[in-house]
Amino acid sequence: MHAARNIALCTKDCVCLFVCPTGATDTENGQIDFDKCLDGCRLCVDSCPSHAIYLSYENYPKPQDKSEEVRSTLFALAKSKAEQEHAAHVLAQKSDDPVFKQLMKAIETSNRVLAEDCLREAGYILPQSDAVRTWLEDLASDHANDASFPLDAVMKLLKKL
Repeated sequence: MHAARNIALCTKDCVCLFVCPTGATDTENGQIDFDKCLDGCRLCVDSCPSHAIYLSYENYPKPQDKSEEVRSTLFALAKSKAEQEHAAHVLAQKSDDPVFKQLMKAIETSNRVLAEDCLREAGYILPQSDAVRTWLEDLASDHANDASFPLDAVMKLLKKL
């Protein structure tokens, strides 16, 4: 028996990355490497706060490589979701209605998760990758004079890479 992840349930808390003794969990492709997974270990299953990881007898096929066209489409969709997340955040800040604020928070969170899924599917979710470093550097240079852009957060991430 090996661990498997239900992507639809995963909230990207990534506790599995820290408890896995073999490094079998992979947030880039969303699956768990059965070749590295210890039979019946359960550490990731028991620690997952979203209950997205379970034990399975099956081996899942490796994800297919994405063409550049698919990757660019996923990036465009992720950008759209990030813009919608920001809009929901701004609307929530400007409203005095608690129900509307709660709705905007839900929309904000949903768009963040969808953007992360798009980036993961495009192959750029791991902060350790060169592609993410390049992307963050590009963001920092493109938005250096944009006061609404969280440049300090991007710089902190770059320092940690």
